[in-house]
Amino acid sequence: MSSPRPVGSGDRLGVTLLFSLIAHGVLALGLTFEFEKPAPNLPSLDVILVQSASAQKPEKADFLAQANNSGGGDRDKAVRPSQPLSSPVAKPDPGIAPRPIDPGAPKPQPPSERELLTQQQSQFSVHTQKETPEQIALPQPTARELMEKKLEMARLAEEIQHETQAYAKRPKKKYISANTKEYAYAAYMAAWVARIERIGNLNYPDEARREQLHGQLVLTVALRRDGSVKNIDVIQSSGHKILDDAAVRIVRLAAPFPAIPATQSVDELYITRTWQFLPGDILRNR
Repeated sequence: MSSPRPVGSGDRLGVTLLFSLIAHGVLALGLTFEFEKPAPNLPSLDVILVQSASAQKPEKADFLAQANNSGGGDRDKAVRPSQPLSSPVAKPDPGIAPRPIDPGAPKPQPPSERELLTQQQSQFSVHTQKETPEQIALPQPTARELMEKKLEMARLAEEIQHETQAYAKRPKKKYISANTKEYAYAAYMAAWVARIERIGNLNYPDEARREQLHGQLVLTVALRRDGSVKNIDVIQSSGHKILDDAAVRIVRLAAPFPAIPATQSVDELYITRTWQFLPGDILRNR
């Protein structure tokens, strides 16, 4: 019986090449390539920074901001709020471009080519005699003058105190419009609008009816605490003086209005509304 042939280096190399070919074939056939679509753009959010805020959240907001801001306006369409300045830092001269300012220090000069000789101690000295400035004796105020100064200071202090108290007693104002959501003011304004529309339709301007004038205007009515009218301002005109004057006259006819609720600590109430003179001789207040 013959003995088995020993395994040589050639056999080992052949087996190694065979396994290497099998491994590369598995990797080449198993790996696939696919085109990856680019990631979609992330949605953006437009936020407006406002300078004032209110405690009430508006029912229907026109823009997004960092705080709630509920109030009226004088435009039919929502307009993006803007600031009078394009930068939070005000310019020194409004409306004028900044002027270049010259530097305070002089421009550096190149060093001189002439060399200067210096020494730590000089053999020549000049003795100067310092003159003492003459002190002029100022007249001392008398006791009467001191008393008058103290009285004048006391009067000034009292005037400042009176002005401070008068400023603290200034009337507290409240501004409401069709966008008001506070219960007390909303109920008061609903009754105010009903009174205005009833008086306005009963006293519709004859001249506007004859000439078939129609339009709308924005009016702000200031009421005192007792319900009397303080002033009336036409914020946006209708384009017809007859309609503007008719709106003011209707407010005068409907006055005095009910007193402001005692639960509200305000002295003056400002109501801003849009007045519409519609076809058919109908007055609407919104």
